[in-house]
Amino acid sequence: MSQPTKTSRVGGSRLKKGGVVLALVLGTIGTWEGVRTVAYPDIVGVPTVCFGETRGVKMGDRYTLEECRVMLGEGVKQFEAGMRACLTNPDAIPDKPYAAMVSVTYNIGTAGFCNSSMARRLNAGDIKGACDALLAWNKAGGRVVAGLTNRRQDERRLCLEGA
Repeated sequence: MSQPTKTSRVGGSRLKKGGVVLALVLGTIGTWEGVRTVAYPDIVGVPTVCFGETRGVKMGDRYTLEECRVMLGEGVKQFEAGMRACLTNPDAIPDKPYAAMVSVTYNIGTAGFCNSSMARRLNAGDIKGACDALLAWNKAGGRVVAGLTNRRQDERRLCLEGA
C-alpha cells in the first residue's frame, strides 16, 4: 500500500457525521472539558469558554449551548486536520487510537501534538507506545494536575482498546 501524499493527509478527515470516530472524540472531549457558556480563566489563567475553547476567547464572552456545540465541531475538525498534517499515515491508525489522539490534540494544540513523542511513535508505527506517551501530558503551568492525569489515563485506555 502506498503512503498518502501530504495533500491527502491534510485534506482528509475521519470525522464523518454519525461516524464512530466522531462520536468517540466528542464523547471524550465532552466528558473531560464539560461546558461553560461564560468565559472563565482556566487553571493557568487562559480565558476559556464552552468545551475548553481558548482560541480568541476574552473574559466576559458568552455563548449559547448551540453556539458552543458548533464551536466544538469546528474546533475538532481544525485540530484533526492539524494532527493529520504531521502524521505520515493517519488512516492506518485504528479508530480508537485515532480518536484518543484527536482528543489530546484538541487539548494540547496542534504544535504540542506534532512535536510530541506521541506523533513520533505513531509515525514509527508504534501505536501502543503512542498510547503510553499520552500519560506524559498531565501538567499545566509546570505542575501535575489530577484532572489531566485522569483525562490522559482515560484517553490511554481508549487508545489501547484499539491498538
